[in-house]
Amino acid sequence: MSETAANAVTLRFLAAPTDVGHSGSVDAGTVLEWVDKAAYAAAVGWSKSYCVTAYVGNIHFADPVNSGDMVEVEATIVYTGRSSMHIRTVVSSGDPRGGPATMRSQCMVIFVAVGADGKPVPVPQFEPTTQEEIEQRDHALARIKVREDIVQAMSGQVYTGAGTAENVVLRFMAAPTDVNWGGKVHGGIVMKWIDEAAYVCASRYCGMDTVAVFSGGVRFYRPLLIGHLVEVEARLVYTGTKGMHIAVHVRSGDPKGRELQLTTYCLTVMVARDENGTSVPVPQWVPVSEEDKRLHAHARELLEIRGRAPGNRLPNHLLRAGGK
Repeated sequence: MSETAANAVTLRFLAAPTDVGHSGSVDAGTVLEWVDKAAYAAAVGWSKSYCVTAYVGNIHFADPVNSGDMVEVEATIVYTGRSSMHIRTVVSSGDPRGGPATMRSQCMVIFVAVGADGKPVPVPQFEPTTQEEIEQRDHALARIKVREDIVQAMSGQVYTGAGTAENVVLRFMAAPTDVNWGGKVHGGIVMKWIDEAAYVCASRYCGMDTVAVFSGGVRFYRPLLIGHLVEVEARLVYTGTKGMHIAVHVRSGDPKGRELQLTTYCLTVMVARDENGTSVPVPQWVPVSEEDKRLHAHARELLEIRGRAPGNRLPNHLLRAGGK
């Protein structure tokens, strides 16, 4: 790890064979874990306090990261609220023998500084001085309203057993190896679980290998602790020509209790790929029940909201069902 500026941290490492997942390259969940760790390091370094992941913005996964690549994950604080830090993260990788690194993905991550009682505490204010810093701050500010609209749209939805779409539930215990020094499960670990559940759901639906190309609106509602029973539910809510939109809910709680509480929610877009790694069309999903239709419309609404943010449009083949 090396610090590049007072408000920035860059992690550098080689992608290991153990980082390779079901896709043959590094899975999206592992990339998200790297992003969370770099942003966490930047947030703690700036605030000098324990910090928790509050939100991960839209992230597109373009070219894959392969085993043996030299990886750089740069996390830069671009805006601060009273207790929050908006951190721009960029993942790049390339040949460790030399040559330029290629950007693989980028996104905005929001961390909140908290005290010993778990309540938010003030952070030093970041004041941009260069033209680039001002532009990055303005970019972060432009996304606040879009993020609020996404959160509001997501919070108004109810998921029950009345849905007929492909649905997968993974259950397991949160292990000691999943937590950070604050005793809470890493946000990156939770995002890795989300990617795994979305993969199973999408692959079962289309009968092919799938990979994530987009994750959006990852909202963290409450901490997840060692020994919690974890439930990760992934449900298909919309299909484009090639994209399968998977809503994922993470719930957790005391295994001795009867109810699990919502911990995290996000929407992930998966695509199917053939043996050459080329994305291919998937069967169009047709909503059947009233809940299916409502969630289908909800997925379209989220796409429209995200389209208002600068640089956040998905390729048309991921959005348009039946090629229309």
